[in-house]
Amino acid sequence: MESFFSFAAAAIVLVMLLPFYRVRRGPTVFDRLLAASALSTKTLVIVALIGHAYGRFDMFADITLAYAILGFIGVVAIAKYFEPGEPS
Repeated sequence: MESFFSFAAAAIVLVMLLPFYRVRRGPTVFDRLLAASALSTKTLVIVALIGHAYGRFDMFADITLAYAILGFIGVVAIAKYFEPGEPS
């Protein structure tokens, strides 16, 4: 079972290369923002897999929830900042 989680984490890391490329080379700020959000989501999955592999999912679930909240607030704040028009 340990090898399954290692393989799944490695596969997710490989899948993370595409959004990372979009963060680096995105034509617009919103493309980069969307890619950063995708990276954040995939990082949550990796942290949850690590927690399950170590048998301490309860502790790692708290970490993933806090990271998800911070990621969401960060994306909303950046999107609000780069929104066209007059800031409110």
